[in-house]
Amino acid sequence: MTESLLYVILLAAGASFVQRTIGFGFGIFIMTALPFLMPSYGEAVTLSGLLSLTSATVVMVKYIKYVTWKRLLPIVAAFAVFSTIAIYLLDKIEGRTMRIILGVMLIILSLYFCFFKKKIQKFIRPTAGWQLGTGTASGIMGGLFGMHGPPVVLYLISSEPDKDHYMGMIQTYAVITNVAMLVVRAFNGYLTPAVGNTFAYALGGLVIGVLAGNWAYRHIPNKTFTYVVYSYIGISGLIILLTSLYGN
Repeated sequence: MTESLLYVILLAAGASFVQRTIGFGFGIFIMTALPFLMPSYGEAVTLSGLLSLTSATVVMVKYIKYVTWKRLLPIVAAFAVFSTIAIYLLDKIEGRTMRIILGVMLIILSLYFCFFKKKIQKFIRPTAGWQLGTGTASGIMGGLFGMHGPPVVLYLISSEPDKDHYMGMIQTYAVITNVAMLVVRAFNGYLTPAVGNTFAYALGGLVIGVLAGNWAYRHIPNKTFTYVVYSYIGISGLIILLTSLYGN
């Protein structure tokens, strides 16, 4: 086994642990290093999506009973429309500046939700307007930045009755959207033998991460869970901001 494959396995373990514990964040974690370990950036994104899809599917099977489809499908529909539009506009936008804005925005949102959690939960409701707005924001962020999770996470963590309902909804959303994006990437030639071979090795790390995440998830109380999610959104924003400011 090469050193690069060992790094991929460790990255997959860490990313799947994060996703299993808080419901999202796989791509944010693994893409800090994966592009340097794969032949191309497109193949790195494809491998990240394929691994995230696998991890989310395992968790979704366990929590599918908590999914309320009439609340989830409007989000998915809006995501499909606006992610397509955003992908079309991608080459017309200066990426580095937009990522800096995204990083700052996520940090501010994280702090705001932490300090005003109770007021926000009274304001956000599982209505069609909120669902369509959430899917729209998710589609735009997914199309422009490859990061469609935070808007849906912030909505679901505030509108769902407990962390099990949240986990079922967010993992099912992740499966549906990752399947859609994988099809597009495969059509564009990014699902290569290198992706398939590395994926096979990374599955070992994925299993370890999911099992460790299962343990962590069970030991996080409902009241604490939301703050863990908000904190990771802030950390995500900080990572994006720093890599945009100081990356090559």
